[in-house]
Amino acid sequence: MSFEFSEAGCRIAQGSGIGELMDDLGEALADGGDKIRMLGGGQPALIPEVDAIWRRRMEEILAEDGSLQSMLSIYEAPAGGRKFRSAVAGSLSKEFDWDLTEENISVTPGGQCAFFFLFNLLAGAMPDGRHRKILLPLMPEYIGYSDQGMDGDVFLATKPKIEELGEREFKYRIDFEAVEKAVESADIGAICASRPTNPSGNVLTDNEVEKLRDLARRLGVPFILDNAYGAPFPGILFEEVRPVWDEGMILTLSLSKIGLPGTRTGIVVSSPEIARALSSMTAIVGLANNNIGQAIVTPLFESGEILEVSRDLVRPYYRGRCERAKSIFLDTLPEDIEWRMHSAEGALFLWLWFPGLPITSKKLYARLKARGVLVIPGEYFFFGLHDPDWAHRHECIRVSYAMDEQTVVEGAKAIAEEVSRAFSEAC
Repeated sequence: MSFEFSEAGCRIAQGSGIGELMDDLGEALADGGDKIRMLGGGQPALIPEVDAIWRRRMEEILAEDGSLQSMLSIYEAPAGGRKFRSAVAGSLSKEFDWDLTEENISVTPGGQCAFFFLFNLLAGAMPDGRHRKILLPLMPEYIGYSDQGMDGDVFLATKPKIEELGEREFKYRIDFEAVEKAVESADIGAICASRPTNPSGNVLTDNEVEKLRDLARRLGVPFILDNAYGAPFPGILFEEVRPVWDEGMILTLSLSKIGLPGTRTGIVVSSPEIARALSSMTAIVGLANNNIGQAIVTPLFESGEILEVSRDLVRPYYRGRCERAKSIFLDTLPEDIEWRMHSAEGALFLWLWFPGLPITSKKLYARLKARGVLVIPGEYFFFGLHDPDWAHRHECIRVSYAMDEQTVVEGAKAIAEEVSRAFSEAC
């Protein structure tokens, strides 16, 4: 039997890039075993020293009277637990001299949900008949944003400047002239960027961030900065940056990449007005949030340990993995074909560009998947652009280096062979 879906239902039920990514990730981790080389998802690595901290916290919860019952058997307020929000506000205020209270903190069922709420709160059809857009100043951008607008196409993106570095690297830079033209062409409801950027690992400079803050102030809209991989935790960035916040900004954080993706705990730092709106949306959509992540990490915020874990365990671990993965790809990818790797400044990925690739990255993805190697095709990360003829968007793939080294080695070999095959077929 077939039923008719609403327009909004069709939009979010017809499949998406993030859905394909998560299907691949779930199937690979659950069923693939040694046959699948999983280089496609954002699954964080299992860091033994960090896992030991979660085990310690679970043992402490079990040993403390009432803690297990509180974690599993009660509803917290839709905004999140008061003790947790107070601990987050206190930790960030102490570390960065920000003027935060628990009223500035809201909890969501994961960072992905936070952006669904924020984008639909700030963009789309407005009460006065306008249609506002989320401005994405640097493409490519996170795949999970792309299908979240319930009111049609809510994104307006600008192409980057591409700076070639040496023989094999490159870096995206914000084209602020293009950003200014975009602002003149549409009604902007918010500006959004990730730091480090998923998929490319690009880290916006402090100067770029300040320019975006100034632009948001001029437009009278929020500047949303996605810190899923960044500062102050989990700290998977390899460039020195200055964390910033004021009530004109919205910072999103998550427990996923520090090693707790299963707890689905997103954290939003914002004005109290935005925090109250998010709390209301959480109540409507899901009543309350997951208590488990909050229970595990509250003492770590209170003591400052979560920042130490990020700085002393998580960041060095991924920096080492990143450098090793770069070496593997530099040694493996063909020398007789032009290819470049984005400067790996953070996050869990290498972003590979094959100029002139004769097949689309979706076709390359399909060929690799048939060989048991999962990557993410670049097309999914270039949304909100109005330039369908830009070849670059079809020439890139994202690969994860969070898996074990042998998986990266075998995956790199398969990528090298399939890229060489594509170019040889075109000759």
